[in-house]
Order: sequence, then C-alpha cells, then structure tokens
Amino acid sequence: MAFPQRILGDDEKLVMVLRQHVKILAGPFALLVVLAAFTTVLIGAVRGRTGETVLTVVILVAAGGVLLRWVLWPFLVWWNDVFVITNERLITRKGVLNREGRDIPLVRINDIAFTHSLWDRILGCGTLVVESAGERGQVTFTDVPRVERVQRILFELCDDLRTPDAGTRGPGHEAVEAPEGHEGHEDRSTR
Repeated sequence: MAFPQRILGDDEKLVMVLRQHVKILAGPFALLVVLAAFTTVLIGAVRGRTGETVLTVVILVAAGGVLLRWVLWPFLVWWNDVFVITNERLITRKGVLNREGRDIPLVRINDIAFTHSLWDRILGCGTLVVESAGERGQVTFTDVPRVERVQRILFELCDDLRTPDAGTRGPGHEAVEAPEGHEGHEDRSTR
C-alpha cells in the first residue's frame, strides 16, 4: 500500500513510510506453518472413513476460521498501521475497519528519543518516543525498524525547520532511505 498523496499538502514531500518491524508477524507465521501441517495430518487421518467429505469440510472450515482470526487479521493490522515522515509532519494511520490517525507538525516536536533492548538491537528495531508541544504530549511508537536512523532523520528534519536556511543543507546530507525489510517503501526525500 503506497501512502496516498492526496493527504499531503502542496509543498509537502514524503520522506519515509514505515510499518512496525516484521517480528510482529513471527507468531502468526509460525501458527500458519503448524496449522497447515495439522490440517494436512487431520485430512489424511479421515481418508477412507465414513463421512470423509463432511469431516474434511469441517476440518477445512475450522482451519479457515483459525487462519482468518490468528493469521490473516494480524497481518491486516500490521499492513494498515503506517508511520509516515514528511518534510512537515509525522503522520500515523491505524486500523483495518475503523481508522485512527494522528498528525504531529515537526515544528511542534520538542524531543525525539529511542530505546531498544538487546533483542530489538539484534532484530534492528526499537521504540521511538516523540514529545510534542501539543495537548497529548508524548507519543510512543513501538517496534520501529532501524529506530536510531529514524530518530536521526526526524531530528534533522525538525532542525531544518527551525533554522533560517532550512532546506539548504550542504554536502554530506544525502537523501534518506527506507529501512530494510520495507519493500515498496523507497525513499521519497527531495532534500
């Protein structure tokens, strides 16, 4: 899912589109493997028995229900939770059926911090804490891929907006790239 350009302002440029780290899908993926094996074994066990067709349908319907609830639904939630950085604001959109969104102008961001455990460091993700001057104060984003890099990019964008010569950065400030593991979410920075 590409982020819809219609949400952006006239001079607003997309810098980065992120989703939570794919580690969130490890449990559903493991369940998918176990479910496929278990379903295959059960269908094999009812072969040649009386009522084989009915039992096979019951097994497939039950497996389909488990697949929808504990495999497909978590994937849809992950896919629809988007964290977007533009040159003007931080945007979040969440939800599959009911949507929830929040926009934080970069000029209102006071502090950007990150934390990550040893396990998060191994996987290349962490928690990003953004403190804004708004009514809600702190916003926490969990399982952000390459969180240190995202924190640095946000800091640079906020710094650019606060300096009089914003947008005229010198050499050595190349465009940013989307973190690995986010295929289809290439960098769209125009700095």
